[in-house]
Amino acid sequence: MNPRLFAVSGPLKDTTFPLAKTEVTLGRDPSNLLSISDPSLSRRHCTIYFQGDQYSIRDLDSRNGTFVNGAAVKNCQLQHGDLIAVGDSVFNLQLHDETEKLSSGPVEFDDVYALATEQLNPQDVVYLQPDRLLRELPTNARLALTLNALLKISRVVHTIRDLEELQDQILAQAFEVIPAERGAILLDHNGSQQFDSVFARHRAASSKSPVRVSRTITRQVLQQGLAVLAADVPGSGGLSGVESLVVSNIRSLLCVPLMLFDKITGCIYLDTASLANRFDKDHLQLLAAIAGISSVALDNARRLQWLEQENLRLITEINLEHNMVGESPRMKEVYQFLSRVAPTNSTILIEGESGTGKELAARAIHRSSPRSSKPFIAINCGAIPEGLIESELFGHEKGAFTSATAQKKGRLELANGGVVFLDEIGELAPSVQVKLLRVLQEREFERVGGTRSLPLDIRLIAATNKNLEQEVKNGSFRQDLYYRINVMSLVMPSLRERPEDIPSLVEYFVAKYSSRCQVKPKRISREAMACLINYDWPGNVRELENAIERALVLGSSEIVRPEDLPESILEKDPPIGMIAARYHSAVKEHKKQLIISAMHETRGNYTEAARILGVHPNYLHRLIKNLEMKESLRPFTNGSGSKEKLSGTML
Repeated sequence: MNPRLFAVSGPLKDTTFPLAKTEVTLGRDPSNLLSISDPSLSRRHCTIYFQGDQYSIRDLDSRNGTFVNGAAVKNCQLQHGDLIAVGDSVFNLQLHDETEKLSSGPVEFDDVYALATEQLNPQDVVYLQPDRLLRELPTNARLALTLNALLKISRVVHTIRDLEELQDQILAQAFEVIPAERGAILLDHNGSQQFDSVFARHRAASSKSPVRVSRTITRQVLQQGLAVLAADVPGSGGLSGVESLVVSNIRSLLCVPLMLFDKITGCIYLDTASLANRFDKDHLQLLAAIAGISSVALDNARRLQWLEQENLRLITEINLEHNMVGESPRMKEVYQFLSRVAPTNSTILIEGESGTGKELAARAIHRSSPRSSKPFIAINCGAIPEGLIESELFGHEKGAFTSATAQKKGRLELANGGVVFLDEIGELAPSVQVKLLRVLQEREFERVGGTRSLPLDIRLIAATNKNLEQEVKNGSFRQDLYYRINVMSLVMPSLRERPEDIPSLVEYFVAKYSSRCQVKPKRISREAMACLINYDWPGNVRELENAIERALVLGSSEIVRPEDLPESILEKDPPIGMIAARYHSAVKEHKKQLIISAMHETRGNYTEAARILGVHPNYLHRLIKNLEMKESLRPFTNGSGSKEKLSGTML
C-alpha cells in the first residue's frame, strides 16, 4: 500500500500528501496536519483516520460540509479512488499503486559535482543509427541482448498509458541490460529545472530507501543537452566529503537527457555501488538510446495524466462553485438551518434582499439532500415574459397554440425526481399561481393544451426579495399558495447585518477572480478594507463580488487602495479614526454643493432636481442617502413648492 491524497483542485492543487496509519485532520487552522488556506473551510473541518485495516473520514461539524464522491457525509469508510471535496479543494484518495509491481521510491538531491569521464550528444547515439550500428559495433551476444532490450522497450512504451507504470517499465528494461542498482526518471516540461515529476526505484524491489541524485549533474545535463558518464565517482574529487554518498558508496553513474523536438523535457539517471560492474561507453550509448525511444511516450503519458486531472477538476469544480463564506452568528444560523432541512423533502421559502445568496443556499440544500444525483432546475420567474411562463414551467402539447409545432416538456417535468428552484416567485402571474398550487397539492400537472394529468415528483425551493405576507394583503399573491410554499422559511441576512464576514469574503473573491481573470492576487490595504466594512452594501454579496473583481482588474498597483473601489463606496463618510484622502473629500463636498444648489433651485422637487443634474431620480435618492444629506435638505422638502418627500428606501 502507498496511501496518499492527491490534490485535484484548490490551493494545494497538484500536490500529494502521504497518509500514515494515524489520524490526519484537515482545516484552515495551521495546527492541522493538513492545513489549507481557504476561507470556505472551518478551522477544523474533517479528519481522516485509520481503524482496523480501513481508512475512514469524519466531518467535524464543519459549516460547509464534507463530501465524498459528491455526497455529504458525517462519517464513512473510504475506498481507493474516492473523491473528497472540502471547501474549494478536491482530493483523490490513492490507497495503493495502480500496478502492484511498482516499487517507486523517493528521490533526494545532493548539490555535488561528479567529474564526467564521458559525454555524448544525443545525435551521436549509435543504437539509433542502423548504418553506424552495423559498421562500428561487432556482432556478439552483448549486442544481441542490447538490441533485444531496445526492441522490447519500443514495444512496451507504446502500449502503456499510465505515467508511473511506463516509468517503472523503462527502468526495469534498463536494469536488464545495464548493471545499475538504482534509477530515476526526472521530468521537467517548463524548463524550471525543479522537476514537476520524479519517479525512482531500486533494482531490488524490496528496497524503499531514497535514490540520491546529483543535482549538479542533472542541471548540467538539462542545460547542455549532453549525456554524461561518471565512471569513477570517488575519484572525481568532488564527492569525498559528502556523507550521504559515502554511506551509499556510489561508484559510477549515468545521466542522459530526454529530448522532444529539440527540447529537453527531463533526464534518466542510473547509478551503482558495484566495483565489478562499473558503467562504460556502451552503457552510455544504450541508456541514451532508451531515452531517445521513450521521450515521446513519456511526454504523451504526462499530457494524458494532466488532461485527466484537469477534466476531473472541471467536473468537481461545479460542486465547489456554490460554497458560502462566513462565520458570523447569522451565517452559522443559516448553516444550521440548511443542515437540518436538507435531508427532508419539505418545501422551503428563502427570503432576503437581492444578492444575499438565496440560490447558493438552495444549491447547498440540493447538494446535501437525497436528491443530489437528480437535476437541480433554477427558474427566474421575473426573467420570463408573462405570456411564456406557463409554457416554460409546464410544457405544452403540439398544436396548443400557433407556434407549438411539437410537444415540449416544461422545466418542472425536466426536474422530475430532483429540485426546482423558483427565484422571484412573487412575480408569478395569478393564473400560474393557481396551477403551481395544484402541483404542490396533487403532485401532478397538465401540459398547456393537454388533457392528461402527469405525475410529478419534485422538491420545491422558492425565493423572493419581496415581503410575500404584504403581497398577500395587497391581493397580488394567493394566500393559499403562500401557506403552501412557506412550510420551512429562511431569511438570508444582508451583508450589512454581518460586516464581520466581509474580510473572509474579500479574501475568497480575491483568490477566485485573480485565477479567473488571470491577474496577480492583490493585497487589500487597511484603508480599502475599512471602506468596504463601512459601506452599507445595498447589493449585498453580489455587489461586493463585483467591486473586488473590478479592483483586481482595473487597480493601478499591487495593492488595492480606496481609489480602486467603486465611487459609491467612497461616498460614505470614512470610518472613525480614518481620514479620507483630500481628493475624495473634495469630490464629495462638490457633489453635496451641486445637490443643494439643484434642490434650492427647484424648491425641493426631486424629479426636477434630478433633471437639472442630468441623473435619474433613483440615482439622486441614492446619492442623498450615501452622502447623508437628508437632514440638510429638510428645509427644501418642507417648503410649499415641494411635491415629493425624500424616502429612505433605495429604489
